Amino acid sequence: MDLTVVAYIAYLLISVALTIWVARTLSRNGRIFLSDVLHGNEKLADAVNHLLVVGFYLVNFGFVALYLSQDEAVLDARELFEALSVKLGVVLLVLGVMHLGNVYVLNKIRRRGVMEREQVPPVAPQGWTRPAPGTGA
Repeated sequence: MDLTVVAYIAYLLISVALTIWVARTLSRNGRIFLSDVLHGNEKLADAVNHLLVVGFYLVNFGFVALYLSQDEAVLDARELFEALSVKLGVVLLVLGVMHLGNVYVLNKIRRRGVMEREQVPPVAPQGWTRPAPGTGA
């Protein structure tokens, strides 16, 4: 079998396995974070979590597929490992950037929710107080 084909197969197997592992890890651990962001609404947190996982899979599998092609033939074991290391390194960087992007956006949403909760007074106003005389109001 041609070593270029071996490189393709190894790249696909490792990339798909890494993408699935990262997606499952993010889904499992991100559910708690989403529940906090969405003020304890578990159904909405599960739905958003599922949508994020589907989007994560689509983007990453699409990238893995587009990045599959190899311009040069792989002739020996050294070139096989070099080609795999470059391709897998780029896939890992893309997975990391996707993860950091998700965390950044969700943290922004969470911070906005915390600020909105802090702006609501704990007790409704019970009346008005007139300004003191001579204060210019």
